[in-house]
Amino acid sequence: MIAPELPPKLLSVAPMMDWTTRHARNFLRLCSPQARLYTEMVTTQALIYGDIPRHLRFEALEHPIALQLGGSDIKDLVHCAKLGEDWGYDEINLNVGCPSDRVQQGRIGACLMAEPALVADALAAMQAAVRVPVTVKHRIGIDGLEHFDDLLNFVDTVASKGCTHFIVHARIAILAGLSPKENRDVPPLRYEDVYRLKVLRPTLTIEINGGIKTVDEIAQHWQHTDGVMIGREAYQNPYLLVEAQRLWGVTELPSRGDIIRAYEPFVARELANGVALKQMTRHILGLFHGQPGGRRYRQILSNLAPDAGLEALHAALAATGEE
Repeated sequence: MIAPELPPKLLSVAPMMDWTTRHARNFLRLCSPQARLYTEMVTTQALIYGDIPRHLRFEALEHPIALQLGGSDIKDLVHCAKLGEDWGYDEINLNVGCPSDRVQQGRIGACLMAEPALVADALAAMQAAVRVPVTVKHRIGIDGLEHFDDLLNFVDTVASKGCTHFIVHARIAILAGLSPKENRDVPPLRYEDVYRLKVLRPTLTIEINGGIKTVDEIAQHWQHTDGVMIGREAYQNPYLLVEAQRLWGVTELPSRGDIIRAYEPFVARELANGVALKQMTRHILGLFHGQPGGRRYRQILSNLAPDAGLEALHAALAATGEE
């Protein structure tokens, strides 16, 4: 299987808490050689006071990979951006989209859309400190800043200090009254706002995110933006990423069984290091979404004994007929 080195447009998998762990990213890379992968959001405090290797280690297979940081203190963000570059990340991304109460209390995430000058200064300082690209992921708005002009003001303010790559979740975040889960579904998608942003600011790199579930939808959004970021669909139906390889002209795609077999050496190494099988297989439950034997596959991998080994993975694959 040979894919062109340069994609026609950008494709990435969104940073998702508890989901885009290194175990998931190793699996997702096998589904897509082209997509840029993102870590879970890592707060600056977790890196400054916590276990740096636990948060930052990854394998060469995962490139291209971006580190997403959560924070608002410029000095801390610069320090952590340097850490990310030192550890070999290809991009540093600032989270200005997470709507949870917990991160708001830490002045992290979507609440920062109300402080575009601070975001602009933080991104400029980070970019001055590292050689890799520094990007921002944000919503189209938040409570009280819900209109297109508010979005444009945020982007223009941030861009005025040198940021050129904006990953835009095409929903507002309602910070007072909705849970993070509700904020992923309840506010309506406003793709046209992101398209309009690209028209008005053609020199900026505008990547769209939110509710994108099919290869056809990826291709459609590529007509209006510079890239597409896939969120939960990449986790719940990861074979979408395999099918998206057709957009690069790839015609011979790996089967679901091929991907499991390619993932097995990594699983074996992690098992040898004392990692429980379920810590890895929870990330691959969606691979046989809608396929014969998929339900039994999920049952086997969801009900693992604490000491389960590769034989359980083999049994799950056998249930699909792709052993």
